[in-house]
Amino acid sequence: MAEPIEIQTEEITLGQFIKLANIVESGGMVKMFLQDFNVYVNGEQDQRRGRKLYLNDEVEIEDVGTFIVAQED
Repeated sequence: MAEPIEIQTEEITLGQFIKLANIVESGGMVKMFLQDFNVYVNGEQDQRRGRKLYLNDEVEIEDVGTFIVAQED
């Protein structure tokens, strides 16, 4: 089951999402993280930090887990 990560906006970049999900500690680490791990957005591999994610998008990161973009209450 995917872990929901709540955002306050309508969209978020993949890099911001990875940081928000506490997968890396800083934005500077995101670039190296994306080079080392396969990331899939809605089943499609994507390593772009600037990839826009929207509500209900699913992000799967090999060896880390599966997350879903959720709306903050």
